[in-house]
Amino acid sequence: MAPPRIARVFGAVNIGSFRISAMIAGISDNGEMIVLGSAHRAAQGVKRGYVTDMAAATYAVRDAIERADKVAQTTVKSVWIGTAGAGLASQVAQVEVEIGGRRIEEDDIEHLLVAGRDVIQPDGRMVLHAQPAHYTLDGAHGVSNPRGLHAERLGVDIHVMLADGAPIRNITEAVQNAHLDVEAVVGSPVAAGHACLTAEERDLGVALVEFGAEVTNVSVYAGGMLLGLTSIPLGSGDITDAVASAFGIRRFQAERLKCVNGSALASPADHRELIPVNGPGEESTGPIARHADAANRIPRAELVSVITGQLGRVMEEVNKALKALGFIGQRGQQVVFTGGGAELVGLADYAQSALGKPVRIGRPPLLRGLPEPHAKPGFTTLAGLVLYAAADPVDIRAIGPSYQPVRRFAGMGLVGRIFRALQEYF
Repeated sequence: MAPPRIARVFGAVNIGSFRISAMIAGISDNGEMIVLGSAHRAAQGVKRGYVTDMAAATYAVRDAIERADKVAQTTVKSVWIGTAGAGLASQVAQVEVEIGGRRIEEDDIEHLLVAGRDVIQPDGRMVLHAQPAHYTLDGAHGVSNPRGLHAERLGVDIHVMLADGAPIRNITEAVQNAHLDVEAVVGSPVAAGHACLTAEERDLGVALVEFGAEVTNVSVYAGGMLLGLTSIPLGSGDITDAVASAFGIRRFQAERLKCVNGSALASPADHRELIPVNGPGEESTGPIARHADAANRIPRAELVSVITGQLGRVMEEVNKALKALGFIGQRGQQVVFTGGGAELVGLADYAQSALGKPVRIGRPPLLRGLPEPHAKPGFTTLAGLVLYAAADPVDIRAIGPSYQPVRRFAGMGLVGRIFRALQEYF
């Protein structure tokens, strides 16, 4: 059977603090997304989502994309970039125009979206994307496409992703220095939500927690759009550091212990189980870990204790963020954890107990050609980038000439509408 013909190819690079990952995917003639090649390597020159060494970051990006090119047996010249740092923030802007009861035409929608440009208030920050989430007809929410309907007033809720300008320019330059054109920089909550949240979850209300290596992003979706976002400067890498400090071992040893033997849940048998600090082939003549026996083995119970102690700090911050974002009440109780930190054994059960809400682990969708090692929570954002690119979302900044809006909401009026939306959804 002949392989499907690829109609269009997309490249993506996710710049994390632990790894730089790249993916090349294509859309077949029948609309199926097919992964042609994906790869990753250890991050360099990136700290908590910020580029700290331009040359090292550029090398890591170039290496990751070349590895993906080799697997895909093709070369991409432009990529979509995912970032979890750079001071991400989320806004919901709203605008409304008079229609006069007549049928809504395409020009009316274009006028409305152009009018939405004046509603965006970046306050000196960079706008990564400004997209219409859903429309309103005479105040009624949840309209996906108003064309052909009648209304007195047509409105739109616009999701705006903001970031600090200088860090985004650094990320963009690191990719450009790797001889790649940048299609767009996408906030990881948008890409990850595109990959692991269902349309129903985004409509009913869901919290997405991206548990990364050095940054944890907590975002809240409701009514089909992202309503709010909080970034926490903690991640699974801090758990690794806590293990390294507690036992006086190297970071790579602590990372291996956490991933291979670690757990978020304690077991009665943990006290009887001793786990080796040294990996296969490593010299056994190195320093003995703190609390280890003569064979350099530590009790698994102590490892789990260190992990859960640090994990407790993260959950406290996540809980504070959820409350600050208004994720309370009877509706929208689902929490989804994704990111590399979500691969920790027992995390869902631990988080459910700590947060008092149902928790599931979010993974990339089962894309054709996606290798098993990349079908894990740590690669959700990467898969989401190519899906986001293929969806070709509308950005109001790329629409037509400028028009004067008939009516707009800003200042306290805008705050009032957002507050009412939060009350409605939660």
